[in-house]
Amino acid sequence: MKRVVITGLGVISPLGNDVASFWENSLKGISGIGPITKFDASKFKTQIAGEVKNFNPLDYFEKKEIRKYDLFTQYAVAASEQAILQSQLQFATMTEAQRAEIGVIWATGQGGMQTFEDQLQEFFTGDGTPRFNPYFVPKMIVDIAAGVISIRNGLLGPNYCTVSACASSNTAIINALDTIRLGRAKVMIVGGSEAAITPGTIGGFGAAQALSKNNVSSASQPFDVNRTGFVAGEGAGALILEDYEYAVQRGAIILAEIAGGGMAADAYHLTGTSPDGLGAKLGMLNALKDAGLNPEDIDYINAHATSTGVGDLSEIKAISSIFGNSKTAISATKSMTGHLLGAAGAIESIYCVLAVQHNTIPPTMNVTELDPEIPLNLHIVLGEKLEKPIRYALNNSFGFGGHTASSIFKKFEA
Repeated sequence: MKRVVITGLGVISPLGNDVASFWENSLKGISGIGPITKFDASKFKTQIAGEVKNFNPLDYFEKKEIRKYDLFTQYAVAASEQAILQSQLQFATMTEAQRAEIGVIWATGQGGMQTFEDQLQEFFTGDGTPRFNPYFVPKMIVDIAAGVISIRNGLLGPNYCTVSACASSNTAIINALDTIRLGRAKVMIVGGSEAAITPGTIGGFGAAQALSKNNVSSASQPFDVNRTGFVAGEGAGALILEDYEYAVQRGAIILAEIAGGGMAADAYHLTGTSPDGLGAKLGMLNALKDAGLNPEDIDYINAHATSTGVGDLSEIKAISSIFGNSKTAISATKSMTGHLLGAAGAIESIYCVLAVQHNTIPPTMNVTELDPEIPLNLHIVLGEKLEKPIRYALNNSFGFGGHTASSIFKKFEA
């Protein structure tokens, strides 16, 4: 099958709205978590989130366009345009046949949640007369970001959305990898976005006892014995995946290679991961098999690690069962960004690409006492970045419904 490489990255995140600031702030261990400002959360038990800051849609849209798009689509367009710019792909100069070989797979867990809540609130607080925005449905539906990216760039290749809860964008990356491998496209714009800091999202996850109620910037504490739940985040991550030969032919700067991906299922519970980590284990083993690698080949794992009790330990059990005798380093970057839900896999895949590029692992922050159930032979990077040679990095994502997805990124070698 064809080799697949990465030629562009884009980020909208609680740690910065471009790749450079996102990476710099991550290596410094800065927290992107703070008080919720997108709505009045004073009556909610959870009053913090990883919000995007200083995002200006006018940097990417004409003023009259903005009302057509939910914030999750605005984030998607912004991140994808950053990635396209870095890749130096010139769609305007391409023929129709060339653009038919370029596609988009864009993930989200919830889609236009703010649009959905706003429209229903207007209706139910009114007199019952239906006065819905004509853009209500296209702003809300989960596939629309993929469509908008395609329309704006005239891309005629495969175009759809993947939804597997918090594994959504990692699933998208694996699908895009296979699409190029099989010769069904030359280039895929892939990623995920979420704009879910809304009353419904915070209230719903809160009711499920999934969110931390420790309303401080250090509330996301993966692997800490006193962790209290996850902190919701928002933003977008975009990657440009290309057929290696196509990228070389056009003189692209190659950032990294994607070596393989694996998916599986817990088949256990609506919202909880299997305590023995079986689904996570199978996903990682499938990724290793797909990439033709052994556990000792993996230098870094960006763990899903959301800061929930059972979730963190089930993943650690899975990692330990595969990598327990290796020197693989592990970090949990949700400690800084919060949990970006359907966009988490994209953002954390970008961490993996940057790690293999720069031979640097971002830290796990906010851990004051490591959970004693975590095996001592595992190397979790705590408190400060770690510089070490990194050839292969693995990213884990898991979602409600038992979905698991793991992707592997490789340092580029011609």
